[in-house]
Order: sequence, then C-alpha cells, then structure tokens
Amino acid sequence: MDRLFPYGLDAPPVVRNFALAAAAVLALQLLSNARLLPITIIGGEYPAFFLASGALGMIWSSRFGKVLRRNTLLAGLSWRGDEQVLDIGCGRGLYTVGAARRVPNGHVTGLDIWQAEDLSGNSMEAAQRNADKEGVAGRVSFLECDMRSIALPDASMDIIVSAWAVHNIYQADGRSAAISEIWRVLRPGGQVMIDDIRHITDYAGEWVSKGGTVRIRRDASGVFSTLMSFGSLRPAAMFARKP
Repeated sequence: MDRLFPYGLDAPPVVRNFALAAAAVLALQLLSNARLLPITIIGGEYPAFFLASGALGMIWSSRFGKVLRRNTLLAGLSWRGDEQVLDIGCGRGLYTVGAARRVPNGHVTGLDIWQAEDLSGNSMEAAQRNADKEGVAGRVSFLECDMRSIALPDASMDIIVSAWAVHNIYQADGRSAAISEIWRVLRPGGQVMIDDIRHITDYAGEWVSKGGTVRIRRDASGVFSTLMSFGSLRPAAMFARKP
C-alpha cells in the first residue's frame, strides 16, 4: 500500500463505500437480468458506473492527482527560499515535503493529529519516512497539535499551507478558531494557501474580516467534484495575505 500510495489513500472509508455500493448495485442489476429477483431493475448499470467512477477518481487522485495539484498550488505562492513554513493537517507529508524543496535555507513544520479515517497509514512516522526518502528531513519537523490551538509563537511563520484539513472540524466555531490561529501564527506580510473541499468562502470571509486580502482559485476538477457529489463538495483554494 505504501509503495502504491506513498502519501496515502485519501478517505479510505469513502473509497470503500463507493466501491461496495457500486458492486452491490451492479450485482442486483445482473441478478435482475437473469430473472433471479422478484422485481425487474432497469438501468442499474448507470448508478453502478457513477459510484465506481467516484472510487476510481479518489484512487487516481491519491496516487497522482494530489501530487500534481500540490505542485501547482505551491507554485502560486512567492518563495525566497529561507521561509519558515507551517503545513496544517500535514498527514503523510505531501505539502511538507513539497514546501521543503522550495526552502533550502528555511524550515517546514508539519502539524497534525493524524486521524486514521482521513488517510491510509496516517502517522507522524509515515510523514517522517517520506521526508527522509525525498532528502528533505534536515529542514523538516513534525508537531502533534490541534489546529484550533497551535503550539507555536505569535507571528512565527512566513507561509502557512493546508490541504483538505480544516473541513474536518465539523463545528463552524471550531473552523473559525483554526483560521484565527493561522492569523495569529502568521507574520505580517505572510502568505496563506488553504485548499479544501468545503467552506472556502467561510475561511475567506473570516480572513477579510480581520483585514487580510484573499484570492480564491477554482478549476474544472472542482466543478466536476461538485457535480459528482450533487453539491455537497465545493473544492477551491484560497490564497491570502496578512497586512
């Protein structure tokens, strides 16, 4: 599994549920076609295809898509090469490693509480192994900490990134607390990039209310995800600055 998904399979329970539901619907359609059910099912192959596409899409994203997206989003920030960087919800170190490559004279801290349901093999040890493999371990460290109460000093980070993490706080006031902590830890003039599947407009509103500036980026893959999820997912990336 680690060789196939070095940065983990995203949301394993969701992938499993998509796959099981697709198999169940297809099985019912085949049984109906063989006249082995007391009812006739018509068109079951379409929801089966839809569900299977969801599972396969998440698998592709976990293996290839999120690495490509990481590179694109990090390129949207300005880098000197000596920044102090914080990766919130770092998981197995995807953005931590990507940022570390851009700061040969800086340092990246990966922060997480490493929940198993968010990512396969999710652990600090897995993140450290990826940093070792990528040759950036000397400028990377990891911190087990809740993003609503970041154990770092005020104004200590030049750049803060976060991918698919803040939405895992289910209460709106908790997400607001996380944005406030990002504001506190970021230095004046610092940059933020938050990529998430929900609530981006809420994060942006919170940031602007504090006096910061925001640019939101949406792309075709996000529109596809919104359609596939019947509107429950609204992926987008927020690029922001603190004055």
